[in-house]
Amino acid sequence: MNAPVVTRFAPSPTGYLHIGGARTALFNWLYARGRGGKFLLRIEDTDRERSTPEATAAILKGLDWLGLDHDGEAISQFERADRHREVALDLLAQGKAYKCFSTQDEIQAFRDAAKEEGRSTLFQSPWRDADASTHPDAPYVIRLKTETEGATVIEDQVQGNVTIRNDQLDDMVLLRSDGTPVYMLAVVVDDYDMGVTHVIRGDDHLNNAARQMGIYTAMGWPLPVYAHIPLIHGPDGKKLSKRHGALGVEEYQVMGYPAAGMRNYLARLGWSHGDDEFFTDEQAKEWFDLGGIGKSPARLDFKKLENLCGQHIATANDAALLAELDAFMIASDNGSLQNDKKALLLSGMFCLKERAKTFPELIEKAAFIMADRPLSYDEKAAKNLDAVSRGILSELTPQLQNASWTRDALEEVMNQVAEANGIKFGKMAGPLRAALAGRAVTPSVFDMMLVLGREESVARIQDAASAEGV
Repeated sequence: MNAPVVTRFAPSPTGYLHIGGARTALFNWLYARGRGGKFLLRIEDTDRERSTPEATAAILKGLDWLGLDHDGEAISQFERADRHREVALDLLAQGKAYKCFSTQDEIQAFRDAAKEEGRSTLFQSPWRDADASTHPDAPYVIRLKTETEGATVIEDQVQGNVTIRNDQLDDMVLLRSDGTPVYMLAVVVDDYDMGVTHVIRGDDHLNNAARQMGIYTAMGWPLPVYAHIPLIHGPDGKKLSKRHGALGVEEYQVMGYPAAGMRNYLARLGWSHGDDEFFTDEQAKEWFDLGGIGKSPARLDFKKLENLCGQHIATANDAALLAELDAFMIASDNGSLQNDKKALLLSGMFCLKERAKTFPELIEKAAFIMADRPLSYDEKAAKNLDAVSRGILSELTPQLQNASWTRDALEEVMNQVAEANGIKFGKMAGPLRAALAGRAVTPSVFDMMLVLGREESVARIQDAASAEGV
């Protein structure tokens, strides 16, 4: 029986949750969730100068918005320093690591001489095989004894087999002279202790894997499965930067992209399942595999993102969509929706969510709901409320007072009033849009009236009918 899958996301809390980090988290989440495994979170906060509680909070908030839930408590790497140190001392005791007393000046002198002589500048410590009796009473680092012959082969699920000659790897430092563990050691110890079976991360960590494998081997620990995924580039094919637009996940929430659409788009950014573009979370969990990840950098494409988000808005559960819309309003500093507006928005979702690609577009379509009487009229709407149109609206109001409030009944009333005035209903649509929403571009007038109800619809039409000099 195979061991359960355990993946992890291990961000450094030095800023916001980057879009590339979010995709890495998603890939790990999908791989674990699709196999009944665990998805763990580790905050790599060993850089005490740059790590901040605010950045940690931003990362947690970003993951929460994306809906990427993790198992158990988030682990602080910094708080595990004693355990990391313990492993380094264990390796020292086994003779698989050694004390190196070389100073920075000596190391630099070695490199300068090697460069002059055309040799490898990879530092070779004179203390590697020195007898303990020759050790001076001086500060030292602990270095791993790296294999000097043969090669290290990273069996990567995305990149294929990557071979690195061992004579190209130095004896890396495990503990600094002040006794603090280095990041490379901490990562391996944490992954082993957390039971991580699959390390899915950016391919900028590929070279690290060879050095980290040395620690696994020295400790006799089983290697995890590696999958190093290509980075994300901008539309121009260059490394993603601020000039390409938003980088932080929270910016995408503020811009009004639904989380489901964001998950769908990020999953497709560098991974594919045949020709499928639009899919649900359940499908993504079922389909996601490491073999579907491409080797080339993915390109951010806002048009594709918007297209997928539009499809997710259109197919979303109305109540869930309303809850996310409310969260968007709060995130974008517009305040929570009022309860009466929420009720109207929920009843109006049938006509709001079609062809809306973002929440700002949905709110724009819902302007007739968000507005309060007396309405103000935009320029185009005002032009539709001339004297003749206002007269027809006056004729319409008593008819609406007694009509059944169904689409068929309302259409019948409108057509009768239009016929009585020698016009087609299309001529009445403009004034009605203006009366009901204060603007010229709106959902169908019948949809608006059904959502607003008889009392509010009639009141708005009466207001417009008596609005001289609009």
